[in-house]
Amino acid sequence: MPKLSIQMYSPNKLFWSYLGVIIILFFTIGLGVSAGSVPIPLAHVFQIVCSEIFHTKLPAGIEASTINIVMQIRFPRVLLATMVGCSLALAGTAFQGLLKNPLADPYTLGVSSGSALGAVCVLFFSFQLPFLQDFTLPVVSVLGGFVALIGVLGLARIVQREMSIETIILAGILSSSFLGALVSLLIALTGEELRQIIGWLLGSVSMRGWPYVQLVTPFLIIGFIILMFNSRELNAMSFSREDARSTGVNVKGHTKWILLAASILTGSAVAVSGTIGFVGLVIPHIARKLWGTDHRHLLPLSMVLGGIFLVLIDVIARTIISPTELPIGVLTAIIGSPVFAIIFISYRKKRVGS
Repeated sequence: MPKLSIQMYSPNKLFWSYLGVIIILFFTIGLGVSAGSVPIPLAHVFQIVCSEIFHTKLPAGIEASTINIVMQIRFPRVLLATMVGCSLALAGTAFQGLLKNPLADPYTLGVSSGSALGAVCVLFFSFQLPFLQDFTLPVVSVLGGFVALIGVLGLARIVQREMSIETIILAGILSSSFLGALVSLLIALTGEELRQIIGWLLGSVSMRGWPYVQLVTPFLIIGFIILMFNSRELNAMSFSREDARSTGVNVKGHTKWILLAASILTGSAVAVSGTIGFVGLVIPHIARKLWGTDHRHLLPLSMVLGGIFLVLIDVIARTIISPTELPIGVLTAIIGSPVFAIIFISYRKKRVGS
């Protein structure tokens, strides 16, 4: 198996990279709030948001209905899309680095399907755990994704002790098919909640509101912190586990933390937006091409790039055939599938050539 090299860039390039993606992110968020069936000028969006945050005075001419659209409908929606994109991109970057494979992501490894099954069970049975209340859905979704990942790795180890990349991906596809069948079974048994569950499974951030933003925020922060604390070890394990052990890295312990963080990020994203595929596959690959393989910088840059990407997809989803909205998951699949094929073909050619 070809080893990955840690490609590093100068501090000057990294500074401009961080500054560039942050500026683009803020512009994209503004565009996402501005665009819609009722266009709102970017200047008004900026003034309304600043007024709500810093309590500045609004200029005359901005109606109350416009303020309501911005602060209660579009701004929380765009923030939620940003956080979901950040979460999925972070999880994909972690999986790809840990498994030394640019084809790994929460979708292909079955983590998204496990999270979806856990969330659908909560919706189907309409239950809340007494000690979790509103956090029941994301917590059960996180647990579902983590259990699915453990099952995939266990199945791959049974088939092949060395767990080659192809074996892990095939085990992930098999698990996704099985878990998807269980989700379909629950849908078939569903009555009035059928439309809600199907709409949720297709992926959407529409009409979620501030409660969903508050729900996903702690999981994103926790997952990001765990991965950043393990970024150096992730660099070491990107070469080989033997090399990492020789440098004193506790491979088993750090692997558990990285898998836990990726499952937290995936489960929380799925819980609030449904299954949105290919973000965790495409974005880390693009980020790696742009900024190298040093996870100390690749993780945060991929995170921001993932947020930008999903906000843009959401804008397209709700404007391309306005007033009808397309599910985000459908658009990411349409864009991600051919990109996945290109990455897979390129990866196979490199493997054959080496």
